[in-house]
Amino acid sequence: MSYIAHSEKDKKEMLSALGIRSGDIDELFKGIPESFKKISIDLPEGRSEFEIEEYLKGLAGKNATELVTFVGGGFYDHYIPAAIDALVSRQEFYSAYTPYQPEASQGTLQAMYEYQSLICRLTSMEAANASLYDGGTALYEAAMMAVRITGRKKIIMGGGVNPIYRKMMYSYTTNLSIDFVETEVSHGQSSRGGIKKHLDEETAAVIVQNPNFFGAIDDHSDIAEAAHASGALMIESVYPIALGVLKTPKEMGADIVTGEGQSLGIPLSFGGPYLGFMAVRKKFVRKMPGRIAGRTKDSSGRDGFVLTLQAREQHIRREKATSNICSNEALCALRALIYMCLIGKEGIKNVAELSRAKSEYAKTQLGKIKGVEVKRSSPTFNEFVVKLPKDPNEVIGKLIPKKIAPGFPLKRYYKNMDNYLLVAVTEKRTRQEIDLLAKELESALWN
Repeated sequence: MSYIAHSEKDKKEMLSALGIRSGDIDELFKGIPESFKKISIDLPEGRSEFEIEEYLKGLAGKNATELVTFVGGGFYDHYIPAAIDALVSRQEFYSAYTPYQPEASQGTLQAMYEYQSLICRLTSMEAANASLYDGGTALYEAAMMAVRITGRKKIIMGGGVNPIYRKMMYSYTTNLSIDFVETEVSHGQSSRGGIKKHLDEETAAVIVQNPNFFGAIDDHSDIAEAAHASGALMIESVYPIALGVLKTPKEMGADIVTGEGQSLGIPLSFGGPYLGFMAVRKKFVRKMPGRIAGRTKDSSGRDGFVLTLQAREQHIRREKATSNICSNEALCALRALIYMCLIGKEGIKNVAELSRAKSEYAKTQLGKIKGVEVKRSSPTFNEFVVKLPKDPNEVIGKLIPKKIAPGFPLKRYYKNMDNYLLVAVTEKRTRQEIDLLAKELESALWN
């Protein structure tokens, strides 16, 4: 139905009901200082539906949708089976929201339960929730969970933790009395000496990432052991595809596991929506935020699914809340569930092995270019760091018109890394695309 603006009579009646007899709408805003009223958003004149549609198509056409991307940094260009879009587009899924009434929400609840089950299998942990906003939000929630469990307020973060996540962590905790300590990366991995130096009776948790932001693979078993000896927890942020071939977080002794689920069947998009997942040891499940779907029996003995262990009030009790994030990313979690079911255990392993193998091939090809130094201090998964003889932004500017996004410039987040580029390779990148990257990168550097 078309929008019909209020008539002058309507406006006067509403203003009169608010006690403004003059009929001047500015009376509503007289409490706002004049300096704040001078800002203009300069809206253009109204347009027809057709004109707006054509205008928006033009804006959308400016997006670089045909880029061959080697950009990672926590978000990856993996193949998404067509069946995922077909299934999640069914109206019973995309119209569902919060399933507080189990009698009307069995399908959604079962999907959440199955999703949790697969996250547990992927991480080897004992319990999982039904999703959070994104990987950074999930990591923040894990830190707050550790604070609640231990009663301590000191968090140690490894320097290899995604800088975007770290920035989110500081943003969310600005008004909280939490002491953060960041340790340096040593040879591409978590600094054992740095972490152990700061571990004490005030430490709630040690946060590490595997693979870390630089793509380095690490075994954090010794860090978990040291954290537990101090009464602290170990939180590990993971890349779910990498778990197809790497040691699981539970095998390393992690207490809480989080990650970004975008690589599990969710398309890349500027700003999301993304998917944060969390899995924990069973003894901590009642301290875990987010929805938890459980399996039970009804009065007739039939299987049924419900939201369990938590009441909604647990999420809306101000400072006593388990989490103040009440919305649920159930549709994104459903995409991840369908993806994992479609490709299966061997499929995830194959995607992981292909991504790593192609990454190693890219290392070899880029390493042949004059002036390019491939960093090899640690084993990597599908992402690695190269040092260029020129400013990466200059190189990127030359390659984008050739429809290649060569990587992520690290100087954006790290001092003294002005000429460093983070390159990511997934199973989608072909030998021809990697060879083209090497060719065009060499041309951009020396021609």
